[in-house]
Parts: sequence; C-alpha cells; structure tokens
Amino acid sequence: MTRSLTEWYDDRIAGVLTCYDRVVVTGTLPTVCYAAGMTKFLCGIGVRIFDYPQFASTLRDRVRERAVSLAAGAGLTIEHIAKSHIRKEAVVAEVLKRRGEHPGLVHVISAMEAFSAYQPWHDKQTHQTFVRPDTGKCLHYYFYFIDAELGLVYLRVPTWAPFRLQFYCNGHSWLARQLTAEGIGFTATDNAFLRINDWRRAQELADGLSPDRLHLVLDRYAAQCCPVLDVFRQSYHWSLMQVEYATDLVYRSATTLRSLYEQLARESVLSVRAEQIATFLGRQISRQLAQDRFSVLDPHRGNLHQAPLRQILDQNVRQVRLRAAHRDDDQ
Repeated sequence: MTRSLTEWYDDRIAGVLTCYDRVVVTGTLPTVCYAAGMTKFLCGIGVRIFDYPQFASTLRDRVRERAVSLAAGAGLTIEHIAKSHIRKEAVVAEVLKRRGEHPGLVHVISAMEAFSAYQPWHDKQTHQTFVRPDTGKCLHYYFYFIDAELGLVYLRVPTWAPFRLQFYCNGHSWLARQLTAEGIGFTATDNAFLRINDWRRAQELADGLSPDRLHLVLDRYAAQCCPVLDVFRQSYHWSLMQVEYATDLVYRSATTLRSLYEQLARESVLSVRAEQIATFLGRQISRQLAQDRFSVLDPHRGNLHQAPLRQILDQNVRQVRLRAAHRDDDQ
C-alpha cells in the first residue's frame, strides 16, 4: 500500500518552526524628522535658522559624552572602525568569546557613516529662511547589548540631528531564552535550531513575539544611549524597517535531505554562493563558478526579481530554511 505524503513527511522531518529572524526597527522624533518640522521647532524655541549648526553641535557633544560614559562604566573602550570591509558582527563575536553572554553592555563601536541631515537656507525669491534636506556623514555609535529577554541587540545612534535611530534584534535569540526559561532542551548552531525537545511549544512561544512587546525595550535603550529627548520634549516613534520570517525544516538525517537537494535547489531562490553549497556536499568547483550565485526562478511567482524565497543549508545538510524578507521603509 502506497504511503501518504503526510506519513512520508512525518517520518523524515524532525521539526518545523516559523518565527521572526532578523528584525530592524527605526526610531524617529516625529516633529523634527522632516525639514519643515525642524524649521518650526527651531523657531518655536527661539533658535535662528543659521544658528542650527551650533544648536546641533551641542547635542552632538551630549551623545559623545554619553557614549564615553557608558563605555567607561562597563570597563570598555570605544572601538573606531574606519574600514568598510571589517564586519562589526565579527568584531562583537570575538568580544563575546572573551566576555561571555551575561546581560549588559557588550561593546561600543564608532564609525563615520552617511545620514540624512538638514542645511540652513535662505530663499532669495520668497525671502524665507528655513532648513532644507541635505546629506552628509557623521560619527555613529553602535551600542551592543546582551538583553536579558532579547539576547544580542544593538542600537545605532548618530551624533547629529535629527538623531534617527536603528535597533536590531533577532527572533531566534529571543526564542532561545524563552525555551531556556521553560526548561525545554534544544541544540542551536549559528542562527538555527537543529533540535528542540518540544517543537509544538516552541512554535507557541515564537508566536508570542510581536512588535508591541519591543516598545518598552526600545524606549529604554533610546533614553540610555541618546540623551536628547529633554530638548525635543517628545518620545521616539518606532517603525519596522525590515523584518525577516524564517521557516526552519529540520530533517532527521543528513542522508534524507541530501537525496532531496537537487529538487529543492531547482525550486528555490538561493542566497548562498556556489562555493558554499559545494562545500556542504564535499565537492570542489571551478574558480569561475565560485564567483557566481545560484539564482533560479520561483515557480510560484514567475518573477525572479520579486521572489522572496531563499534557501539556506547548514553544514550538516540537515536543515532547510525558507526565509521571506519583508522591508517596510519608514518615510
């Protein structure tokens, strides 16, 4: 008697988990996050438009002093990264190896990066003076924390107005802490679960993470790392900039998944490089092929550019991750 697809699936899949993966949130000060709003604010507090640079530089000094104070209080030295090829995540990973993962400030990194700014301007035709949008570079601080609930997070703080913040956390790190709190055993590698003793309960916990739960954490880190709220007399407005949801399918053995690999590769859009996939399967490939990425048409959408489906395999070839990226840029 032929076995049903469901029976075949149940025998081969150890567990399935869908949860948040990468979450990036932006914070803006509502009344000054656009040029006309900043113009109105400056006029309201009696600051001349062409005195805006002096006004902003005073706040810049506040942010710098707070960064130095937070780092010193944690026994840290701010590390400046001037080269774009140095990955901040790799730097922090080395710090964590020495430090451990107890809650608190892990590291502070500074870097000169682009940002949206304002420029004082006088329109000779309308005889109006205002600030208009501009672009430039300023010093940014990355504050990396081990949060007791969320795990490793960072807050990116520019040193120049309008102080648009960026916060990052990872849903898998949050879930790992929830599993530990409930005494549910698991095995994780990098940013994936290879074993969870109770997959059903893990899914229930994963469903409990919503953006609303982040607000208190976000406000706390903003007040701690960006001391300008008393000047603007308002709190940050938080918007989801990028959210990735991952569905992890964990197979009971590498042999099972390896036999399905060719079919999976033909029906997914891959975001890993060719040499990485070849390494997983123990094969060597040509130098030219190593420079290319595997990209195939998503059969459900029929359009490669719009297809959000990506497949990532772990080094034991036991897990497939289907990750749909959703970007929602804050205007």
